Amino acid sequence: MLAAPLQQVDRTCVRHGRRTLAYFGGCDYFRLASHPEVLRALHEGAEKYGLNVAASRKTTGNHVLFEQLEKKLAAFFGVERAALLSNGYATNLAFTQSFAGEFTHALLDGRAHGSLRDAALLLGCPVREFRHRDVEDFVRVLKKIGPRSRPLVMTDGMFSHDGSLAPLKEYLAVLPRVARLLVDDTHGAGTLGRRGRGTPEVCGVRDARLVQTITLSKAFGVYGGAVLGPERVIEAIQDRSRLFIGNTPPPLPLVNAALASLRILKKDRPLRARLVAKVAAFKVMLIRSGWRSPMLETPSPIIAVVPRNSRHAAQLKLALLRAGVFPSFISYAGGPPYFRFALSSEHTAAQLDALVQTLIQNP
Repeated sequence: MLAAPLQQVDRTCVRHGRRTLAYFGGCDYFRLASHPEVLRALHEGAEKYGLNVAASRKTTGNHVLFEQLEKKLAAFFGVERAALLSNGYATNLAFTQSFAGEFTHALLDGRAHGSLRDAALLLGCPVREFRHRDVEDFVRVLKKIGPRSRPLVMTDGMFSHDGSLAPLKEYLAVLPRVARLLVDDTHGAGTLGRRGRGTPEVCGVRDARLVQTITLSKAFGVYGGAVLGPERVIEAIQDRSRLFIGNTPPPLPLVNAALASLRILKKDRPLRARLVAKVAAFKVMLIRSGWRSPMLETPSPIIAVVPRNSRHAAQLKLALLRAGVFPSFISYAGGPPYFRFALSSEHTAAQLDALVQTLIQNP
């Protein structure tokens, strides 16, 4: 069953019934989806290029904008190459399609995103899970598959359910040279790190074994996805992935908008600084109130609350509505229902205070 439709009023509010509420749902961390420059680029792209190339890039559907965006993404994230895909979910599938048969095992974080789970099935090898973000259990599973194995490790970078980060440095420290680490950095890309390069940057890792997949629909506020990594990886995707070969690429106006979004994130340092400062101040208030949670020790803009029971959930929902905050309640298959609040650079001090005080008063 789908959630009830919401009407966005402005960059940080939605209409709920007859009320206008502060909105901490979604993951538009810089509100670039409504940024004037991004919208202008979208409109100009439609007028100049039309909507759609209507063909695969391997036939007659390639366009200079696609290659420009790939080059800009590679430069922004400090990698050799990028491969643009039609959406973020497809990036992990495209990678595993391209490398099916090259790995002996897939090692999957116990709370990995569904796109990673679907992608693992395309590898044609045994899939082994390790406990969520548990380095000790990861090492145990790695030893169990044997020293002659060639594993692909698959994990989120920043986990969407609570904002926790994967211990990428610890994984790489014990991985064999022939292994690879596939990091779905949907939520980390653009938001984490001094330059916005995501979880690998904030974890302090640069390694040729690491492949990062991203979406353009969250921090960048547009749509589409990309695989970032060594040239060999990108060439393999372009030559072997049926998702890349047989798929129509993103609409040209969205690509033009993504180029504008990328320029903004690169040049507008105060934008990221605002997000960092607001997240830090928000978490300090929670810590001072007595909150204890690993998520408060990360730079993640995600605040998650798992209610103790249905009564607590109803109590918190009512309190949020009274405070003028939309209660963003998430219920995915395979995990407990929870409230998730994504802070943005554009939320006002009053909106942030209303949320934090409600959380403090309803522990």
